[in-house]
Amino acid sequence: MLNGPVPSARSLSSMLEDARARTLGFAASLSGSRLFGPYRREVNPPLWEIGHVGWFQERWCLRQNGAHSRPSLLPRADALYDSSCISHRERCQLPLPGLESTLGYLERVQESVLDELEHGEPSAETAYFVLLSVFHEDMHNEAFACACQLLGHGLPGVDGECFAPGNGLVSGDAVIPDGEVMVGAMLWDGFVFDNEKWSHPRTVSAFRISRAPVTFREFAAFCDDGGYSRQELWSAAGWRWREREGAAMPAYWTRGGGSEWQWQWFGRPVPLPLDAPVIFVNWFEAGAFCRWAGRRLPTETEWEVAAATEPDPGGGGADGRRRYPWGSEDPGPDLANLYGSGGRLAAVAAFPRGDSAWGCRQMLGNVWEWTASDFLPYPGFVADPYRDYSAPWFGSHKVLRGGCFLTAPRLMRNTLRNFYTPERRDVFAGFRTCAPE
Repeated sequence: MLNGPVPSARSLSSMLEDARARTLGFAASLSGSRLFGPYRREVNPPLWEIGHVGWFQERWCLRQNGAHSRPSLLPRADALYDSSCISHRERCQLPLPGLESTLGYLERVQESVLDELEHGEPSAETAYFVLLSVFHEDMHNEAFACACQLLGHGLPGVDGECFAPGNGLVSGDAVIPDGEVMVGAMLWDGFVFDNEKWSHPRTVSAFRISRAPVTFREFAAFCDDGGYSRQELWSAAGWRWREREGAAMPAYWTRGGGSEWQWQWFGRPVPLPLDAPVIFVNWFEAGAFCRWAGRRLPTETEWEVAAATEPDPGGGGADGRRRYPWGSEDPGPDLANLYGSGGRLAAVAAFPRGDSAWGCRQMLGNVWEWTASDFLPYPGFVADPYRDYSAPWFGSHKVLRGGCFLTAPRLMRNTLRNFYTPERRDVFAGFRTCAPE
């Protein structure tokens, strides 16, 4: 269940309250038509998603011996909020309780969980399920932000500026030698998701990976050079997606009056933040840029090696295992642009203290990074109790790494694997590149 030290009841309660404060902040911005949509296949109806957060917490913290072994605090909750059984389109058509009733349900569930934690220090099993519910809520809070950007709504906690300027750029590649490395989570890493288990050896050929993600400036040059109209730059599947969607530029981009690019940031038109990492591009778009630039996407193994290992003092290749690119110190506002560090993108030169041992910057925070890899199980994969977290998506999704400026710091580590289908460009995702093999 949970390996390593068990968090204290006070620590778990604090995390629960912090995650819930973010959910309630988002809920406070909802009224009228914003409660449901419009329907978009990429996002959940906000009212449904808020109720689902409460249902998931109740399911695993109060009813963890089986979804139906103990009645819910809300009648018909399983029929309304079980994401494993209810399709996205059906979620728009359910007879959901109103916002006030939904928030009342969340409050009752939260109070019940906090009350149980007050009765003594948690077991490893209890701590596991509380952490599962916290991290699940953290992920949905990030999804709420994606929905706000997609629908052109403002977002509580994100200020009016989209970009925190920085000085200079980070150029060049980190050169990483070949060798055998260990990837995946270790037994003592504490809470990890089932798709991170367990650490296993991989053989890696020498490679060169960019020290910083691709910027808006660089991606604009690709667009200005006809990148969206040149079929030879796209994979066959990517070109089919581009034609089907009529994509002629990245999501949220427009041409200004002087033929300069502009960008929509939570419903506001702003100039492109040229020195920030490009964001809201999908896997197909990232691949087309790489072909244009004579580069390629890193595999997820290469990404993890660049983030987590250190040069072998004996000169034999990559060695060691870091929890974060910079070492073992927990993420802070001078190390990574994660949630709480400003509510906006940062220049690619920012956060030099967070460099990996190989000199790669912002491998955690700012933007999620697409990798070339399919989302597949590690050797010996066994699903955790929440069986639908990973297994249904193996083979159909691509792996992203690193978190973004709205990712909760407590969620992050070098081994965390995110995953989306390759056409998704509503995600806070960018990419870095590797030199061709």
